Amino acid sequence: MTTAIALFRKLEGQFELPRSAKQFINSFVRNAAVPFVGIVVFLMLWSFAAQNIETSLGNFPGPGTVWEQFGSLYDEHVAEREKEAEFYERQEERNAKRLAQDPTYEAKIRAYTGKETFLDQIVTSLITVMSGFLLAAVVAIPLGIAIGLSRTLNTAVNPIIQIFKPVSPLAWLPLVTMVVSALYVTPEPLVPKSFLNSMITVTLCCLWPMAINTSVGVASIDSNLVNVSRVLRLPALKHVQKIVIPASIPMIFTGMRLSLGIAWMVLIAAEMLAQNPGLGKFVWDEFQNGSSDSLGRIMSAVVVIGFIGFLLDRGMLQLQRLVSWDKASASR
Repeated sequence: MTTAIALFRKLEGQFELPRSAKQFINSFVRNAAVPFVGIVVFLMLWSFAAQNIETSLGNFPGPGTVWEQFGSLYDEHVAEREKEAEFYERQEERNAKRLAQDPTYEAKIRAYTGKETFLDQIVTSLITVMSGFLLAAVVAIPLGIAIGLSRTLNTAVNPIIQIFKPVSPLAWLPLVTMVVSALYVTPEPLVPKSFLNSMITVTLCCLWPMAINTSVGVASIDSNLVNVSRVLRLPALKHVQKIVIPASIPMIFTGMRLSLGIAWMVLIAAEMLAQNPGLGKFVWDEFQNGSSDSLGRIMSAVVVIGFIGFLLDRGMLQLQRLVSWDKASASR
């Protein structure tokens, strides 16, 4: 018996995996296999629940129905782009004939006014949310740095932030709409008013998390770093550039990630409420349409909205890893 145990241990030692291989397997299981199992279980539960939910428009859409709708939405996009190409081609042919008859004719090309497809509305929503987010970052991050560096300014501004922070961004939408309509009066607008309404609403919801997290990060800088700056007698701007911003990067990006997630949710709701172009309008239009495919198309939009929100968060995390000296702070 003892001989058999010794032989087994000897064979086990010979076939033992290298440490690097074990680490690779553990990493693969943790980062790929476990999430895959979780997704499979979720899809199974979703499919089972969908079969048992009956609505006025039919069964609740399951994974298979949503996948079919993705294909249908893409086919609609391709068909719409073909119509657009044919529209411009007909104008070019018409202008070429007119120019052949009359060389002084001024050729004009009318813009295509076909409906926006699902993919077009995804792009519209992404442009809107990133525009509003970047505008908010330009305002909120310098404001947060100033608040964090000055207790007096913090005391003055903090009540205003605390009052407006709990206000739902959608409460701003009617006010923003009226202000833009009153001030943005031009016969040939550079950008549509609907875009400005959504963008400014997104900006308002992004300001507070970024400003608060930035100010907290600046105020909590290690005193040793501040003392080093004083010993070196760094000018104020150099102090901010070399000491404040690098030390505050984790908290700044925490605020930016929170703001971007909130902005994406608020934008969809704002587009639904104000009927501005984008994914929110797509969802509302399908809800109003009430066809047999509407539920599947709405669920497809929900999946896309969630997936885009995930990609935005991961993208912000990767950006933090690039600019942060503390890589551990950007590990999740």
